[in-house]
Amino acid sequence: MEFMRILLSILVLIFHGNTGVLSEAGFLVLDYYKEACPLVEEIVRRNVEIAVLRDPRMAASLLRLHFHDCFVMGCDASILLDTFGDMVSEKQAGPNLNSVRGFGVIDNIKHLVEEACPYTVSCADILAIVARDAVVLRGGPRWEVWLGRKDSLKASFDGANQFIPAPNSSLETLIANFKQQGLDTGDLVTLSGSHTMGKARCVSFRQRIYEKSTEENFDYYKRYTTFRRILRSICPESGKDDALGALDFKTPTRFDNLYFHNIIEGKGLLQSDNVLVREDLEGEIREQVRAYASDQQLFFASYVNSIVKMGNINVLTGNEGEVRKNCRFVNP
Repeated sequence: MEFMRILLSILVLIFHGNTGVLSEAGFLVLDYYKEACPLVEEIVRRNVEIAVLRDPRMAASLLRLHFHDCFVMGCDASILLDTFGDMVSEKQAGPNLNSVRGFGVIDNIKHLVEEACPYTVSCADILAIVARDAVVLRGGPRWEVWLGRKDSLKASFDGANQFIPAPNSSLETLIANFKQQGLDTGDLVTLSGSHTMGKARCVSFRQRIYEKSTEENFDYYKRYTTFRRILRSICPESGKDDALGALDFKTPTRFDNLYFHNIIEGKGLLQSDNVLVREDLEGEIREQVRAYASDQQLFFASYVNSIVKMGNINVLTGNEGEVRKNCRFVNP
């Protein structure tokens, strides 16, 4: 059976005429829909553009959907499934509840793609294309999206609670989270740069701004205390859980390298941002952060490599999974 699955994957590569990316589940290829649905990327790009023009923050939200999907069972669109029967949606898990957004944008894109090419393009592939276009529309790098994913037949509420990195994570925990997904420390630093755009809820950064810090005692120029005072004006010690703070207070709607400037200055919004510098005892991560802060093109090139790698986590291909007609439910 394993031999036949690999043989089928190779035949897919030959049929589509290009080299594939191999994962544990199978192959992804470029131009996967060239014959079956040639307009899919244009449909996605146009509708992401409309959504981001209406709400610039949506770019970060759509990119985050791809992350929160891939980190649970793999890049299989399980995050899009609604609760049904005995299956509890990942949308109800702690990292996603009242936080992850953009589902309506995906629904609209899927509807248009189904009109053009019924039962052809998976929701998982749509999420991957949407993430790329969201980054490009805010000034970030463009990359070729490897396609051919199938959609999961189930969600994992427990997995979403367990595997999605928490905003108050230590560096050690973050490294372990990423390693579990086959991503190394370099990928962790690079993909953390996604926080160069978007916003986070008060409940995500409250602990970071009210914890006791030695920085404040030795802060002659009041840089840290001033920044904390601004954040505390947004996020009180209790209440206003849904108040929003910019992940990158300098250019919150642009995909650039200023996130790395922020964390060097101790001005990352989340605890999980600042630990990249504060808890790096060996200095290798700080070196990578400084390199990205001084060279945006280096960051962009690294980001392309890391997000393509992330998009290949435990993908379903071939006869595994299905192409959902409605991203919110498995096919009847």
